[in-house]
Amino acid sequence: MALFARPILTNGATHPAQQFRMLVRDLANGAEGVTQGDDLKVAQRSTPGSGVTIGDGSGIVRGRANTFQGHYAVCNIGAADVPVAATGGTGRSDMIIVRVEDPEYEGSLDPQVDQVTYFDVISNVSASATVIPDGRTGIPLARIDIPASTSTITNAMITDLRKIANPRRQRRMYTHSPASDSSLIGSSTTYSYFSTEAGQNIAIPDWATTARIRVDVCPLRYSVDNYFGALRATFGSSLTLQFTSLDDNQGTGIRKIPAIVADTLTIPSSYRGTTQLLRAQANGASGNGGRINVTTSTTFVYDVEFEEAPR
Repeated sequence: MALFARPILTNGATHPAQQFRMLVRDLANGAEGVTQGDDLKVAQRSTPGSGVTIGDGSGIVRGRANTFQGHYAVCNIGAADVPVAATGGTGRSDMIIVRVEDPEYEGSLDPQVDQVTYFDVISNVSASATVIPDGRTGIPLARIDIPASTSTITNAMITDLRKIANPRRQRRMYTHSPASDSSLIGSSTTYSYFSTEAGQNIAIPDWATTARIRVDVCPLRYSVDNYFGALRATFGSSLTLQFTSLDDNQGTGIRKIPAIVADTLTIPSSYRGTTQLLRAQANGASGNGGRINVTTSTTFVYDVEFEEAPR
């Protein structure tokens, strides 16, 4: 077939299944994987036994039997139980996948009576396998590394292999300046917040698993003497960005120098869907003689990007 003669949803027209699969491909931007971070997660049974439970959710599967086969939308509602065979005298690794076996391209299933989409166990894969080893149409969900003489599967044996087809991302930038000059920092090795800079409250999406955060302080005001210390930022009550060393060796004059702190943080589940305070703080090294502060001419830039990953 060359060009599809009638676009999708042309009134009065009929369309082959392949045309809808190509539409799924286009809407998914050619990607495949689960739809959201908690979709189709593989876990031990509520009472661990000889199999696993796959949670509900949906995903996109790229057809591999033909270049223009298109993509399939798959969905599981409710938990599914998948049996896993016990091992004998040696250990074994099995891969759990969601499989699509479309008889238009492979196999002999009848879509009217047979389950064309199903969970499949590929037994005895490499202990480092992360992709389907034989190129069959499907997406990997998990690898189970089973010790010898074992029939009970636990979470400790399960390696999550899921990828999100199109992870959600959200990036926002906040800028402001202190209304007045802050007090001086540098006489203590204990971190202190800049007194006149209240920080920025950040709303965290309920799907976020990772945050890439950058805080620009432009400029810091140095005074009194050479300054040795560090700048960092806290995010909520439990997360702290990697510190940046402040090593100024320019004597006693007033200097104004920009500084940046940045880090990639894993978002705890308790933070998702909440608002947390992002705020810069600094200290001085032991024996430090200099001082720093921020002024009304200092600009704070809080640049935060959240990203979704399997969870």
